[in-house]
Amino acid sequence: MGDNNIPLGVILHGSTPPEDLINMSQLVEDSGFDELWLSEDYFFLGGVSSTVAALQATRGIPVGLGIISTVVRHPAVTAMEISTMARLSPGRLMAGLGHGVPAWTQQMGLYPSSPLTAMREAVTAVRRLLNGETLSEDGRYFSFHDVVLTHPAEGVPLYCGVIGPRSLELSGEVADGTVVSVVAAPRYLEFALDAIARGATNGTKDPTVHRLPTFALYNVAANREQARAAAKPVLAFYMGAVGPTAMTDVYGINEQLADMVERGGPDVVEAEMPDEWLDTFAIAGEPDECAEKISALYSAGASSVVLAPVPAEGGRDREMIEMTASSVLPLL
Repeated sequence: MGDNNIPLGVILHGSTPPEDLINMSQLVEDSGFDELWLSEDYFFLGGVSSTVAALQATRGIPVGLGIISTVVRHPAVTAMEISTMARLSPGRLMAGLGHGVPAWTQQMGLYPSSPLTAMREAVTAVRRLLNGETLSEDGRYFSFHDVVLTHPAEGVPLYCGVIGPRSLELSGEVADGTVVSVVAAPRYLEFALDAIARGATNGTKDPTVHRLPTFALYNVAANREQARAAAKPVLAFYMGAVGPTAMTDVYGINEQLADMVERGGPDVVEAEMPDEWLDTFAIAGEPDECAEKISALYSAGASSVVLAPVPAEGGRDREMIEMTASSVLPLL
């Protein structure tokens, strides 16, 4: 585990070849990072199987499943998977649940008319099943008839991976933490924490202990312009694919972003985005600049900053993890 003052993690992208998951997970832990996260981006890597591989490959680092869609699996199956992982590696699993990227869930015909209701039903059911309850009830989206886990796992921290204000309030009400998506910046974290605190008042959660692991698109290099050039098309892809959200609205750019997306999606975003978008919505540059931006996210409320090295192909992710361990961690 790292001894840096700012908890720093790494997320392994879905583009990571499955055969590389074990040695990459070991590299993250051995390099002194504090957290390791895996994603389930459809249709790249299976989130559950990847998380199991990472848990088994490492010794003590917390491992996050960040995130799986609440509508792709029935909550009873999700709870069963989470309990199995949690009991394989006690005290190390962080389980993230979210709506799922609409473009992907729509490919499977799984986009509910009320994503918020579906997530509320799913997250609360998963928690109750993990606590050993027997569920017999019919919800709007999910039904349970005498469902009980043979191997419950009480106390597993559940995170919601969400963006919008109503979803953030729900996370504050029902979850132990919120996974903050890449493209988030300090002003958005303050917005998110306010919404989470409002939601916490509706439940029995203490907003002061609600964790906020914050993902960030990341490229570190000895040459600043090289790092920024490498990160720019990936940032444009995310901004173009997801479009205007609360993450960009707090910076007053949604109208401009919507126009770019309408005229040509990520390609137009990459060609026309102002330089300050790259400054604001990604961490890219030389080690000292990267450390400064990591610190800014932490100061804005991130409980940990989780670096998403881009591009991940061609061994660049390994190179950036090693460079971060030697040149950025000491600055934090």
